[in-house]
Amino acid sequence: MATGPLKVETSSKPEAETQTARPPRKARMDDKLKIFSGTANPALTQEICEHLGIQPGQCKLTRFSDGENYVQILENVRGADVFVIQPTCDPVDIHLMELLLMIDALKRASARRITAVVPYFGYARQDRKDKPRVPISSKLVADLLTTAGAHRALLMDLHAPQIQGFFNIPVDHLFASPVLVDFFRRLELPDLTIVSPDAGGVERARFFAKKLDAALAIVDKRRVAMDVSEVMHVIGDVEGRTAVILDDIIDTAGTLVKTAEAMVKNGARRVLACASHAVLSGPAVERLAQSPLEQVVATNSIPVAEAAQTRARLRVLSIAGLMAAAIRSIHEETSVSLLFV
Repeated sequence: MATGPLKVETSSKPEAETQTARPPRKARMDDKLKIFSGTANPALTQEICEHLGIQPGQCKLTRFSDGENYVQILENVRGADVFVIQPTCDPVDIHLMELLLMIDALKRASARRITAVVPYFGYARQDRKDKPRVPISSKLVADLLTTAGAHRALLMDLHAPQIQGFFNIPVDHLFASPVLVDFFRRLELPDLTIVSPDAGGVERARFFAKKLDAALAIVDKRRVAMDVSEVMHVIGDVEGRTAVILDDIIDTAGTLVKTAEAMVKNGARRVLACASHAVLSGPAVERLAQSPLEQVVATNSIPVAEAAQTRARLRVLSIAGLMAAAIRSIHEETSVSLLFV
């Protein structure tokens, strides 16, 4: 390597501490379970490790002066059951490449099994050819993870569930619904209606409505351009009721805000929203701040700055316990299906 590293980051401790002995682990599962984190969401990894009673694995994540990623695993993983936690959020390509390099490094270090834990799976919205001469990007990403050396994948709330079929390795697909449903159940909102912002989210909204014993409404949406949609009709009664708009991703928040405005126009008394992944790109925070939404609820699958949370009236719920339970089940070879409800 002709060029020295420009900057060094680690997923757990500063580089100066990586050569020192760590304190004894408390309530650890066993030495063959190891969890590593990329730079996308180290706080989530730390929380997951606390649930499991282990320390995050030590690694050096570095950039060369030309922007190339450099990865080095700083502990023995031979024969270990390794989980790499990395949502492919902004900057998507950098975090994806970092994940691929970590998997490759672990494979070459003789890890027994490598599980790619991707709480937010980027490129999931490109799951089919909806126009001539476009890629199926989610299939390509699935192939990249497999080629890099992942033996299985642990994902959460894919934008299109059929993406599981793009993998040639086992996939465990979790849902954030247990965390979100529990939150809204404790609010005890009166006259509750769960609203799907488009036809594609009806199944998700119906599940929520059933769990919360709520009514269901559907928005007829037309997408007029990329990231631009228009609300045409509201199917269902929201007049005088509390509307909770349910989606999987809040990206630019255009669809969400227009749906909220449609709820107000149709007589909803209160309007809230929830989603699994708070991408919040472009004008999303400002749009949410100026919207009629009383509160927005999302998970910490993607890190969100505190200033943005305050401005967007965003409440962030932790999925660490859910992910930790799935990792434990995979490691112990027990059923993960109980976490699907």
